[in-house]
Amino acid sequence: MRNRLAKIVATIGPASSSPSMLRLIHNAGVDIYRLNMSHGQHDKLVKVYAAIREIEAETRTPIAVFADLQGPKIRVGDFSDGSITLKYGAEYALKLASSSDDNGVIPIPHKELLSILEIGDILKLDDGKLQVTVSAVDGDMINAKADTPGTLSSRKGINVPGRALPISALTDKDREDLKFALDLGVDYIALSFVQKPQDVIDAKELIKGRAGVIAKIEKPSAVEFLDDIIAEADAVMVARGDLGVECAPEDVPLLQRRIIRDCRAGGKPVIVATHMLESMVESIAPTRAEASDVSTAIYQGADAVMLSAETAVGRHPPTAVAIMDRIIGATEKDDESGGYKIARHQEEDYTTADAITLSARRIAEVLDCKLAVAYTKTGSTARRLSRDRPHCPVIAPTPDESVARKLALYWGVRPVVTEDISHFHEMNDKAESLAKINGAEKDDRIIILAGYPFGRRGKTNTLKISRIGALEDQDGD
Repeated sequence: MRNRLAKIVATIGPASSSPSMLRLIHNAGVDIYRLNMSHGQHDKLVKVYAAIREIEAETRTPIAVFADLQGPKIRVGDFSDGSITLKYGAEYALKLASSSDDNGVIPIPHKELLSILEIGDILKLDDGKLQVTVSAVDGDMINAKADTPGTLSSRKGINVPGRALPISALTDKDREDLKFALDLGVDYIALSFVQKPQDVIDAKELIKGRAGVIAKIEKPSAVEFLDDIIAEADAVMVARGDLGVECAPEDVPLLQRRIIRDCRAGGKPVIVATHMLESMVESIAPTRAEASDVSTAIYQGADAVMLSAETAVGRHPPTAVAIMDRIIGATEKDDESGGYKIARHQEEDYTTADAITLSARRIAEVLDCKLAVAYTKTGSTARRLSRDRPHCPVIAPTPDESVARKLALYWGVRPVVTEDISHFHEMNDKAESLAKINGAEKDDRIIILAGYPFGRRGKTNTLKISRIGALEDQDGD
């Protein structure tokens, strides 16, 4: 039971992959585990996944797990000495090659990249630490001038701001990792370097409903098609690492706010990621700026915030999680937090289920309800209520374990795997029992949402206000 509504994602790595550490960070506040396929070895990930499911069984708390595919990361080739030194203003040849022993050549084993370069194009290297500008293009011969001095090591990443690359979002490695992750049983697949809606569509065709798709927004071309990508994806991640390299630093906060706003309007959960508590890779405490960064994401309405190196390779994974938990909780105490604001498209057509969840949201606010209990077979009712941001947690009883795990990503939702209800008395009794387990006490008000006839899919049409212990006192609302 968490004393907050937004969720915490933790990346698993050498510092957090042992069963004991996985349990520690879960107890500290982790709701979702991220398996980074860029570095993870399949045999080790099998053990990590099994340990997570053991924690889930022990705590009887559905846990979401997602596999983050590496994607088509563009990198320089290998240098014979391991690196070369770029000198400011010096010219270097960009050649199609996997390696080079010439200090004047930068090998690039990606024909697709070289084929689109034009004079004036900027290449950012090693996560933006270095930069070169294309100065000449003559057939296969491309020259670039170094804009920054420094050491360029083998296999460092390349970003080309403003250029959409003619490559698929899924590499051969991604396809192998995708099959492994789906066989493992992950709940979501995070798709890296999405550029257009078709990238998400292609991935979903391969996944065939076995997992949800998280579209990572980390390229300007993805921002151009943002609404269409949101419509196709099951969730979105603001991947500020590569986005911050591809875009000007001053644009990243604005893009983050826009992506969160559009995801909220589209009813899709959104994760804010990268460098949230970066100093805690080494330090026992975050900087004030980092604390403000986490708080800002919560104010803007993010469903989840993510720890990367902090838990993957950091020295204090449980402490980083606990501090993020405290920051979220403190921010959510402010009623003006953007997390509580309704965000919908004005032209949207409302359904009966929409009317029910919007009413529940208002009732929770005016009656200061302790909890909402949203019975759901497919997760739809809980997702709608999460989107409308009630001022209380949402317990989501469902008979489907897969649905429960996916709901663990959603703002405010506490999924529970339980048998379906069959009549109104059972609806009331089970809702009250679940509410008590989640901290409700005698005379606390709760809201109950369900579909009648019970057990049918997509039929949310019932809303009831109940008071804990009312049946015993024969004095209900």
